[in-house]
Amino acid sequence: MTPESATSSEEHLRRVRRICTALPETTEKLSHGETTFFVRKRVYAMFANNHHKDRHIAVWLPAAPGVQAMLIHTSPKTYFKPPYVGVSGWVGIELDRIDDDELTAHIHEAWQLISRKK
Repeated sequence: MTPESATSSEEHLRRVRRICTALPETTEKLSHGETTFFVRKRVYAMFANNHHKDRHIAVWLPAAPGVQAMLIHTSPKTYFKPPYVGVSGWVGIELDRIDDDELTAHIHEAWQLISRKK
């Protein structure tokens, strides 16, 4: 990664952290080498900083059934199917291609989806 992308990744992590930590019962810890956000011990957001050198500075979020495919089809430069969790419907979001309002909406939806599960 270049020094510019390192700075960019730090700024993007701050964005994700600010949004996530504003949500009730959120905790943050390192999981699988990435900063991860939990609600009641369940993951709802994972920051991915060039995970396995995939060149994505992104957040991975769970999505309701059908949402992942729709987002990727509609905007394939912004949304992608992340490794490992993509088969379960999670969606990757390129952080340099989304504004704070859209990012907040996606993170809130992910939080609600996971916080409702028992």
